[in-house]
Amino acid sequence: MSKQVWLNGELIPTEKATVSVFDHGLLYGDGVFEGIRAYNGQIFKLDSHLKRLYASAAAIRLEIPYEVDKLRQAVRDTLKANDRTDAYIRLCVTRGFGSLGLNPFLCKRATVFIIADDIKMFPSELYELGMEVIIAKTIRNPPASLSPAIKSMNYLNNILAKIEAIDAGVLEAIMLNIDGNVTEGSSENLFIVRNNTHGNPELTTPPVSAGVLEGITLSTVAQLATDAGIPISRNNLKPADLFNANEIFLTGTAAEIIPVTKIDAKPIGSGSPGPITQQLAKAYHHLVTTNPTED
Repeated sequence: MSKQVWLNGELIPTEKATVSVFDHGLLYGDGVFEGIRAYNGQIFKLDSHLKRLYASAAAIRLEIPYEVDKLRQAVRDTLKANDRTDAYIRLCVTRGFGSLGLNPFLCKRATVFIIADDIKMFPSELYELGMEVIIAKTIRNPPASLSPAIKSMNYLNNILAKIEAIDAGVLEAIMLNIDGNVTEGSSENLFIVRNNTHGNPELTTPPVSAGVLEGITLSTVAQLATDAGIPISRNNLKPADLFNANEIFLTGTAAEIIPVTKIDAKPIGSGSPGPITQQLAKAYHHLVTTNPTED
């Protein structure tokens, strides 16, 4: 059976799912998107993803030509049409067909498409052994230039950091902001684990003001940590904080939870995935496979 893509209101075979070369999403990266996961036939945090999609679109004055209930059902229909129970779902909204000029308001109607397919961010063994990363020289876009709350289709800043990682022989890079503070990976949020003043482990992740996307997986992991009695804070981090951490892990819808055990060839903590990382990864896997609610 041919794979199906939902495009502008209808399901069509992948090979026929095309957009115009005059679409501003292609010409200028003018659009927004969400990456969503389905587990065991249930779409995890679908409502949260849709809420962020509409907020991102509103922030760039992009009108989505469908009510949220229509898109919610379209995501479900796309999953079903591809006979998938587990999938990575990409929901994209571009500015649509327009001219070669920048003026977005000459685009009459947004283009909307939904893909349900596989994704493999990192080799499976790295989830067990841990991953080596680098600190990128590419600086994260300042929030004053482009709000990190907007999940836009323009990922060139992130791609440049990813190229640095690949050139260094690793698969991911951690990006700093213009002030030298840690932000996130090229497509994942970051947590560190270190002992607090009482000698107990606590989590820290950079604040939104540092220039990070408020990840849905980040929020889920933060709640799992709170439920487990692990304190969590949002504070600026310097590279030295990374090197002095007991554990580091990255989170994202596509990546889920993956441990970082080496940065710039320097081991983090014991050099192996730590107990808090393993505990939260296990809790996250249990949540998404046994109770993957859409809220």
